[in-house]
Amino acid sequence: MHWAWFRIAAALTGISGVVAGFIVNVDRAARQGQGLGDVLANYFSLFTIVSTLLSIVTLFVAASWAMRHPGSVREPFGIALALAAVTGPVLLLGLVYNALLRGLPSAIALGDSAGIAMLDKYAAEVLHVVLPIYFALDLLLAPRRRALPWWSLAVLVGYPLAWTTYTMVRGERVANPDGTTPWWYPYPFLDPHGAGGYSSAFTYIGVILAGFLAIGSIIILIGRYREKRSTRHGAPAARHTLLI
Repeated sequence: MHWAWFRIAAALTGISGVVAGFIVNVDRAARQGQGLGDVLANYFSLFTIVSTLLSIVTLFVAASWAMRHPGSVREPFGIALALAAVTGPVLLLGLVYNALLRGLPSAIALGDSAGIAMLDKYAAEVLHVVLPIYFALDLLLAPRRRALPWWSLAVLVGYPLAWTTYTMVRGERVANPDGTTPWWYPYPFLDPHGAGGYSSAFTYIGVILAGFLAIGSIIILIGRYREKRSTRHGAPAARHTLLI
């Protein structure tokens, strides 16, 4: 089976998770009398949703290229870099959710109907379990993946840093849709209005960025190892100057 079909299936699964979360947020906004526009703007500002949407686009592009270029040639550098850039966030989201957040009660979920509760659970599992597992498999098993140079680590960390900057700037400029505060941050540890203030928020940001550096380094190491291994076994590889 062509690996491109696995990527298409993963992308479609990701879409289903985003849509499920969208329905849940629309239902809660209506039920709690919150402004729908504000709720959806916040929903599509979540790191989970932004990362998933980027990963969906990347998977479709990678699958489309593979189908149009059958054979053993390595994937283009741009596709390889894009895949690595979305793999890190998706894997970290899976690790954090399953290690720290799984099973915690959600106050906002109180009052959900059975159907909405099921959709909420489905979205959480797809976005934090299914997609991370797929991207780990793609990293380890997908054929024709190209190794990346070490300087690409800056790109892998650049997206999370850009999202964090956007979030910290936006947080002070939008009110919580429930009317409790004149600010809104997607995650409590980023909220500088808590007990630790900005020092606590920036400490968490530093830890998270360190996590992205570690995961990005692992992604690059795996890619370089796979390309060297395939070269030793006689598979064609585009070496050029990427591995310097």
